[in-house]
Amino acid sequence: MSQPSDSRAVETARAYYNSDDADTFYAEVWGGEDIHVGLYAGPDEPIAEASRRTVARMAELAAPLAPDTRVLDLGAGYGGAMRYLARAFGCSCVALNLAEVENERNRRMTHEAGLDAQVDVVSGDFTALAFEDATFDRAWSQEAFLHAGDRAAVCAEAARVLKPGGLLVFTDPMQVDDAPADRLGPVYDRLHLASLASPRFYRETLCALGMREVTFDEQPQQLVRHYARVRDVLAGSTEQLHNKGVSDGYIERMKAGLGHWVDGGREGLLTWGIFVFEKATP
Repeated sequence: MSQPSDSRAVETARAYYNSDDADTFYAEVWGGEDIHVGLYAGPDEPIAEASRRTVARMAELAAPLAPDTRVLDLGAGYGGAMRYLARAFGCSCVALNLAEVENERNRRMTHEAGLDAQVDVVSGDFTALAFEDATFDRAWSQEAFLHAGDRAAVCAEAARVLKPGGLLVFTDPMQVDDAPADRLGPVYDRLHLASLASPRFYRETLCALGMREVTFDEQPQQLVRHYARVRDVLAGSTEQLHNKGVSDGYIERMKAGLGHWVDGGREGLLTWGIFVFEKATP
């Protein structure tokens, strides 16, 4: 079992997601339950509906799911995905996340949904998981791996805690293979990171860990559509956010950051999709 270890990237992400500004923004603008890239049927669709469609699509790719399926969400945010799996399939879920503020909101929403017995919300660093080997049938993550300073360690931990034949199902905003780093500076700076992962990185890293790629449902257009949609909703919610105490500086930084994602996607430098990998059986 790995020993706990907090990298600078982990601490940066924890501080950001624990802030009042970020918590209010994600709860009020991003959908409040599923804070990740959505699958949009149209450009004006509500963010929450599109985001929930991503969860449903990932569940399809993670099939079969049943009450005896144990799922670990790596970077669970507000826990919407695990509540969905618990309600729809009866899965036993662990929602691991580093931000205490998000975890408290997750616990409250899980309790209100009557799912305390099926969804366990735990604080933790996904580069050093406090679980034994071969504990879970499914590992799940949405837009969380990018925040890790050591993504190879996250992949290794996910592979370690999966049972043989288990599936890792995840999404992540990525730079395309061979993307020129000098053109992605604004995106890196927004995340306080030196790089993003690429599809090639995940393929090479996970295959070296004994994982087999099952599918990659790549949809870069959804990344552009999602961040553009969030930016539009943010622009229309400025007064509401001000009234809830969100600072002008945060709002302006968020608008600029969302614009960098949109620009990078439109320029073909960024991609997004749903990866599925299977752990080899002995």
